[in-house]
Amino acid sequence: MKKLRNLCAALIGLAILPAAAQVVVGVTVDLAPPALPVYDQPPMPEPGYLWTPGYWAWGPDGYYWVPGTWVAPPAIGLLWTPPWWGWAGGHYLFHPGYWGPHVGFYGGINYGYGYTGDGYRGGRWEHGAFAYNRSVNNISNVHVTNVYNETVVNKTVNHVSYNGGSGGVRAQPSQADRVAEREQHQQPTPVQAQHIQSAAGNHGFLASENHGHPAVAAAARPGEFSGSGAVAAHGAAPPAPAPQPPRPQQPQARPQSAQPQQPHPAPPAPVPQQPHPQAPPQAVHPQPPPQRPHPEQEEHKPEPR
Repeated sequence: MKKLRNLCAALIGLAILPAAAQVVVGVTVDLAPPALPVYDQPPMPEPGYLWTPGYWAWGPDGYYWVPGTWVAPPAIGLLWTPPWWGWAGGHYLFHPGYWGPHVGFYGGINYGYGYTGDGYRGGRWEHGAFAYNRSVNNISNVHVTNVYNETVVNKTVNHVSYNGGSGGVRAQPSQADRVAEREQHQQPTPVQAQHIQSAAGNHGFLASENHGHPAVAAAARPGEFSGSGAVAAHGAAPPAPAPQPPRPQQPQARPQSAQPQQPHPAPPAPVPQQPHPQAPPQAVHPQPPPQRPHPEQEEHKPEPR
């Protein structure tokens, strides 16, 4: 049975504190975190970003994966110390990550890409600019002039995600790690906090759902869990493509009906024009009958003999 001693998961990486603040935010769990997933580092989005590895965090529904991502540091000269889980007092204790002038102890966990379990071999600050170790960083897609090549040897080749306990990494902080712990630290940046919050709210990042193989194990930019910058863990389904803007709908032709089409009504017949009325025929005045001559006026014709 899982036993949560101090439920502060909502505060992990979400509290943005002043630079001088020194606050320990921890969660203790009886269940060991899953193994670290294997994934390829996405390309650096632009110069000046630093790589922050992914890790397992704890929430109300159990362990969930926070994808690794490239992040702009809060100030020049600061480096990222990753979070880690360690066995202490019969439970697994979560140690949050922080920014500082030196990389501190992170349990000896081999997160890869320069985080071998002891310090950071992925780059260093030189005269106010960050120099990248080309052998462990995916920076071929951007123009970066401050680079160097240094072979990095991994001390461990397993993917154990916690220190101590049964099956955990056996590592103790060095003297340099203890000095780094006492330095001034800064909590995760607001962009990192949003990144963590987005992962905590995504059901697909739960270990109970992805069985240790998240569909998005790393992202080129914080919080961008889709598109070409999202990288799946080895053995996991590829991440969903980036959403495309909706295309304007084209008018679709109406399907032909199986029923006989009704004939279109015939146009109304033209109204016949009425002929212009003609003038009525003029009445013909009757001619008077020829007048017969009066007897006295008749011409006397001689009788024939």
